[in-house]
Amino acid sequence: MDQAIFHLINERWTNPALDLFMATLSNIEIWTPLLIVVGLVTLLVGGFKARACIFCLLFSLLIAEQFTGILKSAIDRHRPKQVQSVRMVELQKARPEFLTLFKKPTIRYSDQTDQTDRNRSGPSFPSGHVADNTAAAVCLTLFYRRRGWLYWIMTAAIGYSRIYLGAHWPSDVVATLFLAAGETFLILAALELIWRRGAQKWAPGVYGRHPSLIVDVGQVSNLPGNHSQVGNLRHKE
Repeated sequence: MDQAIFHLINERWTNPALDLFMATLSNIEIWTPLLIVVGLVTLLVGGFKARACIFCLLFSLLIAEQFTGILKSAIDRHRPKQVQSVRMVELQKARPEFLTLFKKPTIRYSDQTDQTDRNRSGPSFPSGHVADNTAAAVCLTLFYRRRGWLYWIMTAAIGYSRIYLGAHWPSDVVATLFLAAGETFLILAALELIWRRGAQKWAPGVYGRHPSLIVDVGQVSNLPGNHSQVGNLRHKE
């Protein structure tokens, strides 16, 4: 089943427009400048929630990348292109990187070269692309609820692109999504616990305004032990 779905996506459900779109979506170098600008602007002009979201996201990504590397080495699953012939879409080189969007991508099969394709890529599971974007989706959903969950569409599209480009098996993408979601929830729960215990002691003023790192004040009021504190805060406002 895994291979059947892979070959449908990688070989049959393709067209030139999707080739460019999927390759662009999966190329982090194109998006890095934009992500840096968005992050810096958020830190400079955003409020507490925006800055807390950026911090939690960066911390989650740091932990996720380490965990992903450990699992890749331990499981050492081969990528599709390392074990069979797969259709590969490659963007042409350009400087600056976004100019590659105006060039037709190269289509080739992994068995058309020597052992380069089989040796230069790391293990297949878990997918770093899917792990990072799942972490982002979880963070945005918890911080921004109705608007944040929309990022799951981007996460799903990137996961699909990894199969489309021949980089991962479908099972890699699905398993990584659940693994990364659970991992991110645990990381955020730990950060929330640290905030509630540490900030109350070391930064009581900030803690009085923001008794929760992730949950909004209105939602905190429904949590045990926080009714009187939030009530006092609202009274002062």
